[in-house]
Amino acid sequence: MPKPEMENASVNIKTLILGSGCFWGPEKRYEAMKGVIDAESGYADGRGFKATYKNITSPRRRFDENNYAEVVKVTYNANLISTESLIKSYFESHDPTQKNRQGNDVGTQYRSIILFDTDEQAKQAHELKARYQLLLQKAGYGDIQTKIKPLERFYSAEEYHQNYLAKNPNGYCPDHSTGVTFEKKEANIVENDALKRGKHIIVLDSRSYCPYCEKLKSTVLNDYQGSIPLHYRYADQLQGIDIMSATWATPTILLIENGKEVAGYQGFMNRETFYKVLGAFKLGDTEAYKIAFQKGTERPFCKQYDIFKNTGEGVFVDKLSGAPLFDTKDRFNSGTGWLSFKYPVKDSVTYHQDLSYGMVRTEIRSKSTGIHLGHVFENEGPNGTDRYCINANVLDFIPSNES
Repeated sequence: MPKPEMENASVNIKTLILGSGCFWGPEKRYEAMKGVIDAESGYADGRGFKATYKNITSPRRRFDENNYAEVVKVTYNANLISTESLIKSYFESHDPTQKNRQGNDVGTQYRSIILFDTDEQAKQAHELKARYQLLLQKAGYGDIQTKIKPLERFYSAEEYHQNYLAKNPNGYCPDHSTGVTFEKKEANIVENDALKRGKHIIVLDSRSYCPYCEKLKSTVLNDYQGSIPLHYRYADQLQGIDIMSATWATPTILLIENGKEVAGYQGFMNRETFYKVLGAFKLGDTEAYKIAFQKGTERPFCKQYDIFKNTGEGVFVDKLSGAPLFDTKDRFNSGTGWLSFKYPVKDSVTYHQDLSYGMVRTEIRSKSTGIHLGHVFENEGPNGTDRYCINANVLDFIPSNES
């Protein structure tokens, strides 16, 4: 990351080496903290062989007490973020009661460790470890396994490990935190009774900075308006819900029906994948699914067409995302048995060449989800307008007084 420019009088540069499992996630979290100048992934506290990723992850090193630990070298301005605040964040961001592991990552390289530069850092680390131990015991956790030692030498990790999450944007952030914090906070208990009735989407979010969570929200979820309710939860807020999937990865998308998990997916999903997964969950093995994802065509004068052909004023929306697609003011009766419109809502559809069945046609898809809607035919509408021939089964209708 670019180093901030600071007045000399305001600079009090210190470094601290922190190990809390795989270094990819912690590096990104530290870099996002105000006052942290740089966070660098690397290896420390080992001996007897060269510190490389290949060597430390070798199966024969898995339980070697001389193995190096995956650590992050945090360079910080102690006038902007105190050593105490940094170490508190360190303890709160992982489970220090696990020995030589964090979650599914098992081995001595994943041990919890603090390597200090100064006596002041050592004193604060020991004091905070003792305080956190009492808090963990009250919450039912065991003994802290974190080692606190003076730093002998730090070895920078290979370049592909640096800023790993930024270089690999389609993944997840491991979240192994216990939920126990130094500062007493109001209980963050949520009511889940509503999730026990009908279908719901739950997205497991992170209390700390998670770039994959933010990317999922900004590129997929923030404009979701579908009829299946979407809820954000932390991993410790799933009381009363029957969950099968592991809940330590953020984001994790859980599809719930009547309080029970139907399917779970770890990590970032692009828009196309999200709506294909949601389509299977919402539509199942129906004609609507075949139209949306297999480019099917409903029969003319089908039941859904009869329901939609004479509605009052309103907007037809994408059945999955809820995005507006067609307005009733642009609807007309073409006599074909399919819903017909002169125009779509602006910027709501995309156009694609369709050469199937020996014909040359222009396919229409929903811009928000990519699902197949139908076709557009030039000059077949009123007064020389085009005719958008649309399958009713992939639409929902929202009356004007509800939109």
